[in-house]
Amino acid sequence: MDTENYLRFILALVFVIGLIGVVAYMARRLGFGFPAQAIKGRNDRRIGVVEVAPLDARRRLILVRRDDVEHLLVVSPTSETVIERGIRDGGSFAEVLADTAATPDEVTDTSKPETSS
Repeated sequence: MDTENYLRFILALVFVIGLIGVVAYMARRLGFGFPAQAIKGRNDRRIGVVEVAPLDARRRLILVRRDDVEHLLVVSPTSETVIERGIRDGGSFAEVLADTAATPDEVTDTSKPETSS
């Protein structure tokens, strides 16, 4: 094969990829595929991911907000677990910690069962 054949192949490939892009763009403009009306503006959204933190190589801790209520999830490739639900946006961590210290709850140690003598 000479240089002319390689150039013809590359130009044909670029043309086909461009044609696919134009057809995809037109299909989106005509309403095929995912509807554009389903995507809300940034301020109108009711749900969002607040924060993601890796726990280990396979699991992630995800804080999701829905209608000003947050939910804490652990997500792995095989399962999803709700850790805490209904978390209200209560301000900074220092304020929550001060409120918790002001009203201590009774803490019980459940690691060792009680034995009766």
